[in-house]
Parts: sequence; C-alpha cells; structure tokens
Amino acid sequence: MSISKLVSNVKSGKISAEALCRESIKKIEELNPVNNAFIAINDKAIERAKLLDSQKVKKGTLFGVPVSVKDNFCTKNLQTTAASKILSNFNPPYNAFCVQKLIDEGAVIIGKTNLDEFAMGSSNETSAFGPCRNPWDLDRVPGGSSGGSAIAVAAGMTPISIGSDTGGSIRWPASFCGVVG
Repeated sequence: MSISKLVSNVKSGKISAEALCRESIKKIEELNPVNNAFIAINDKAIERAKLLDSQKVKKGTLFGVPVSVKDNFCTKNLQTTAASKILSNFNPPYNAFCVQKLIDEGAVIIGKTNLDEFAMGSSNETSAFGPCRNPWDLDRVPGGSSGGSAIAVAAGMTPISIGSDTGGSIRWPASFCGVVG
C-alpha cells in the first residue's frame, strides 16, 4: 500500500495508528533476530499512536505511519548509539531536525536501525551490535552504512525508514535490498 493510501486509511479510521504500530513491532520482533536491522525499539511508540488515534483533527502528511530512523540521528529520550558501544548510554535531550519534522507531520518513530559504526562502512558488517543480514539472502550483505534502514523497508518492518548518505550510504543498501533510497 502506498504511503498516501496508508495515511488516508489512518485519517479515515479504516486502520488505526495503534494497529499499524503493533503490526510493525510484531514484524520487527519476528525478523530482527535473523536480520539484525534494529538496535532499539521505541517503547513509547504505541502510546504515541494511541494519542494520534484519539485526535479529532488528524493532520500531517505522515499521520500515524510507523517510521524507523538510522541510529546516527538523535531522537529525544531514545537511545542513539551510531552503532558504537561508546554511545550505548546516550539518550539525547533533543531530536535531530529531520526526526522532529517527521514527528511534526504525524509519524510514529518505531525504533532505531543498525548501521556500520559511526556510518563508516559500506557493508553493514562493522556495527558494535552485530552485522545486518540482507532480507533476500542472509548470506549477502545489505550494503551500508544505512543497511538497517533498507532492511526495515524491504522486509516490511516499517513502510518508511530514514538513512543518511555521504558516499552511497543510502543508495547502496537500497539497491542491495531492492527498495527506493
């Protein structure tokens, strides 16, 4: 289903934001042990989805849509590690600009995706939290450094995921995993 159709269905009440988030989290719990796409899950995602469902006026271009975010973007009160043990206890007091824009448009941040440590790699095998596995062939790499984000979309864990790109870090994983980056 397209993102615009998904948003339309949530705004009209055909699908609840809570149901979408629960489905996303269920898929993550099922597949993450195999492909290691996620470093952290947002334990407040369901609470946010319920709040969105209760609003009388449903605004935002991503209203109710579960979105995953590469773990090098700061997310307020949600662990941000850049896939490094050095930052394993870092919970930022603010959101990165792009994360705040997602929230402002009604998105629900589901969790943080795996990457090459400090986004320095092209295979997604150098994370301190373990390598990612391509969802189409577990013996192949998903590309990096935004491999976790590409896996999340390709495997249907989240309909949208945010990555970062300096030298191919979105483009390579998108092409390796068969999604648009």
